[in-house]
Amino acid sequence: MTMHNPPHPGEFIREVFLEPFELSARQLASKLDVSPSTLGRVLQGRRGVSAEMALRLSKALGRSPESWLAMQGRHDLWCARKRVKLDTGRPVRFDGPGDGGQPVA
Repeated sequence: MTMHNPPHPGEFIREVFLEPFELSARQLASKLDVSPSTLGRVLQGRRGVSAEMALRLSKALGRSPESWLAMQGRHDLWCARKRVKLDTGRPVRFDGPGDGGQPVA
């Protein structure tokens, strides 16, 4: 099931952690041991959560690193579905195992 407009992890961090607990981006950046500008790009949605950032977020805020990466992946896929046109693409057909499983044009 696809989610409608899944949040960017930066939006989630702002709404669930920063705003309710009156935590500043600078304070969180310090806890993550990253520069405020690095975290700022994530919070603004201009940069995605990398595997390294997912580990740092997991340590500081909880949730598994996998959940941070999954959230980023859902957001990226939703954005790509809006942007990428697949009208002209065609699936590759594979013959059965007796034919060597080679693609058919």
